[in-house]
Amino acid sequence: TISPVMIKAILIFNNHGKPRLIRFYQYFAEDMQQQIIRETFHLVSKRDDNVCNFLEGGSLIGGSDYKLIYRHYATLYFVFCVDSSESELGILDLIQVFVETLDKCFENVCELDLIFHMDKVHYILQEVVMGGMVLETNMNEIVAQVEVQNRLEKSEGGLSAAPARAVSAVKNMNLPEIPRNINIGDINIKVPSLSPF
Repeated sequence: TISPVMIKAILIFNNHGKPRLIRFYQYFAEDMQQQIIRETFHLVSKRDDNVCNFLEGGSLIGGSDYKLIYRHYATLYFVFCVDSSESELGILDLIQVFVETLDKCFENVCELDLIFHMDKVHYILQEVVMGGMVLETNMNEIVAQVEVQNRLEKSEGGLSAAPARAVSAVKNMNLPEIPRNINIGDINIKVPSLSPF
């Protein structure tokens, strides 16, 4: 069994500070979240690549009670804000598992995958961490769950097929005939055909 890990937030942003995935496991108002993201980016982006990958949490997210543990891959920073009692190496390993899982699911993950497949990225993250607690650290198990989800979506036609199914359902609906002329007293109104089908 895995001991409970208290993760306060997971922040992924690019080299310019643009958020790509933000998940807070403790409530913060949206304006405070934005301030925390800016402060965290400022703290980790100014660090040299030769220094360790953990530091005291920023003042907005809890100061010395929390640690920022991060990895910088190409154009993305993966930052986990955790309780100060957590193992830095354990969290660095967790970040590595998450990134390798993304890499396996997206076949060479890049920043654009996080932008255009946000729903899948969130699903993968939920397989690893939920409610600030680590659920799974075995990459093969996580990938297997993602594949099950992919098969389920395909069997249901997937989310991408939903608009086409909706249009098809509307076309097949049995609607009463729309009147072509409306007479109100001396006024006669002709109704144009509205059907695009």
